[in-house]
Amino acid sequence: MDSKELVKIAVKALEDKKAHNIKILDIKEISSVGDYFVVADGSNRNQVQAMCDNVEEYMSKEGINIKNREGYSIGGWILLDYYDIIIHIFAEEERSFYGIEHIWSDANSVFLEDL
Repeated sequence: MDSKELVKIAVKALEDKKAHNIKILDIKEISSVGDYFVVADGSNRNQVQAMCDNVEEYMSKEGINIKNREGYSIGGWILLDYYDIIIHIFAEEERSFYGIEHIWSDANSVFLEDL
């Protein structure tokens, strides 16, 4: 399965848990860590963890194995590494604080319908 399909699955899983401000960043031209970042936030730790669980469930159903997961127990910023795509799930305050979209401002924003 290509990275565009992985992004679509991840976004669907995040939307199903009412994720806020979902952004897709195309990083393949500026970094070797992957092809896309998917960034989203939730209102609180419980929602952030539920979003993470849902992404993992959707990916697992498609036979896609996770490479690494960080930050779940704290729930302020969870990182899910699926090799070609990296999913950042934040609580609202942490997303503002870390400003990942600003740090990766050289990346192109992508709309889901354009994948």
